[in-house]
Amino acid sequence: MPEPTDDATAPDPEVGEVDATDAADAADAVEGSGPSPTVPLSDADIRDALPEDLDAAGYVGPYMFPNNNRRRIPAYLYWAMSAITIAVWVARQGSDPVLVNVGVVVAAVVLALIGVYSFVAGWNLDVDESDALVAATRQVGFPVGHASAQMGWRGLLSRPTWRILLYSADDPPEKRGLVLVDGVDGSIVEWFVEDNPEDWSVFDPSR
Repeated sequence: MPEPTDDATAPDPEVGEVDATDAADAADAVEGSGPSPTVPLSDADIRDALPEDLDAAGYVGPYMFPNNNRRRIPAYLYWAMSAITIAVWVARQGSDPVLVNVGVVVAAVVLALIGVYSFVAGWNLDVDESDALVAATRQVGFPVGHASAQMGWRGLLSRPTWRILLYSADDPPEKRGLVLVDGVDGSIVEWFVEDNPEDWSVFDPSR
């Protein structure tokens, strides 16, 4: 009778035995292949792209500039922290004043004062960019073609101010002006007009 063989050590006749040399060569081939080298990009291939929520070119509908009074939100947070600090100081008045002492009261007062400044500096923006453009057009006294608006702040109380850059409606524009319009009451802060020193002929293909 044939002797029984151990199934755990017997080779599978369908798979066959794997030579140790062949396995080592295959492992070396995989290790040596590695990632393929990348070709460096040229400057012409690199493009900057804005996120979708910041891309104004793809936006449809009227754009509403955020109101400046959102700056009052930190004021409420400062006041809340100040109130909590005072409450902790009052609650711990009869205890060991190592951690909660008069310095906590000073911190609460400082937080409250910062909140007052933040609240006062959060002016309500009653004049939007369209109103500011109308006021600037009235001030310069010439028909306006291209124009742009930028929000800025002036003074220690950070009063919102529109900076309106305007070009005359000529082609190419012969005059340009800069007008600062108060964002609270719409008054003209400063303005000036000059002959346009820019050369726009490069943008005219007929020239």
